Amino acid sequence: MIKKCFPFLSLLLIACNSSDDHYTLYRNSVTDNSMRIHVASFDASDGHAYNMANCQIAQELFQKQDGVTTKFWCEKGKFKK
Repeated sequence: MIKKCFPFLSLLLIACNSSDDHYTLYRNSVTDNSMRIHVASFDASDGHAYNMANCQIAQELFQKQDGVTTKFWCEKGKFKK
């Protein structure tokens, strides 16, 4: 009976660690540099490196647009207000 539970337990442990794989893209406001505005969340099941790379690519693309005066940045983790 215990052997049958191990596959479920390993899936549960993997699910518990998956929040470490999330990245969130934020930007500030034109009128308030300290404001944190949610732009996008990166939480694909492909893992940490994949989500981090995609967040950084999006950050660079947003930041390099002509006329953009706000700052964009990535943070590890789920969206935080």
